[in-house]
Amino acid sequence: MKYNVTDIEFAMAYDDNGFELTYDEQIEIRDLALGVWEADNENDMIDEITAATGYLINNIYFDIQLK
Repeated sequence: MKYNVTDIEFAMAYDDNGFELTYDEQIEIRDLALGVWEADNENDMIDEITAATGYLINNIYFDIQLK
């Protein structure tokens, strides 16, 4: 199934080394997650986005792509 992520909020303020992320870095990570993701179900999509970005998701908004 395909999911179009239209907006997403991550639980992020610091990177893996404990340094605070800049606004531009946060936007770059958010932009990486926006768009179409192919997954078996919603939980799989969330797991794939978390794995791709390295950050847990607080809120996610998406549409299911029927075609």
